[in-house]
Order: sequence, then structure tokens, then C-alpha cells
Amino acid sequence: MSDSVQLIEDYYAAFNRGDWEAMLACLDEAVVHDLNQGERECGRETFRAFLARMDRSYVERLEDIVVMATADGARAAAEYVVHGEYRATDVGLPPAQGQRYVLPGGAFFEVRGGKITRVTNYYNLQEWLRQVGASAPQ
Repeated sequence: MSDSVQLIEDYYAAFNRGDWEAMLACLDEAVVHDLNQGERECGRETFRAFLARMDRSYVERLEDIVVMATADGARAAAEYVVHGEYRATDVGLPPAQGQRYVLPGGAFFEVRGGKITRVTNYYNLQEWLRQVGASAPQ
């Protein structure tokens, strides 16, 4: 197994434990985070704030995680299934009422110096909205 695959697996294991400090330790100080259907955010401290917002609004566990990397380990990808609960209304999204959802997702990574330098997340927002009983944003 490549070092990059192990790094990404450690990142997701920390996510599933809710161990934000271990998750942040996998990231480069200047990490670039491309949010699904959102803005690009930069820096580990900005990522920390993102995790705090997510922790307030969602309880999620990733299952069926598959990680793959290029031969040189500079790029990696992961596919998974998110099992979650929407527990507090997130900015710009429909009201949370403890709705549960199961949604496939994926991420792309850049790795340098044993740290994740970019995370780009993807999931189907329209399907998430359907599962939480909301219409698509206009």
C-alpha cells in the first residue's frame, strides 16, 4: 500500500472517530479545500472552522471506503457511502429535523511531503435535498 493511500485511510478513520485533531494532522498547513458546490477555502485553520460547522449540523459516518493513488502518490481519490443525520440547520439549506440520509460521495486529493495539500469533495446535492425532504435551491 502506498503512503498516500495510508494517509487518506488515516484521514477517513479519524473522520469516522470524530477525531478532528487527527484529521487536521493529515493536512498541510496551506491545504486547499474545494467544497461540493461551494467556494474554495484555504488553510488548515479554515478547514478547522469548516469541521466545527459540519460537527454542529451533521453526524456522518463513511462506509465502503475505497482509496486509490497514482504510482508516485501525488494524487489520490476515494469513493465512499455517507450515512448521516442532519441535526441542525446549515446556512442556506433547508431546516434540519433529524433527517437521515445515505448518499454516495467521493473526493480527490493532492499529496506532498506526507500531507494532504488539496481535498475536493463531491456528492449529489439534489439527491441529498430529496432525502432530507427539501426542494432544490433556486
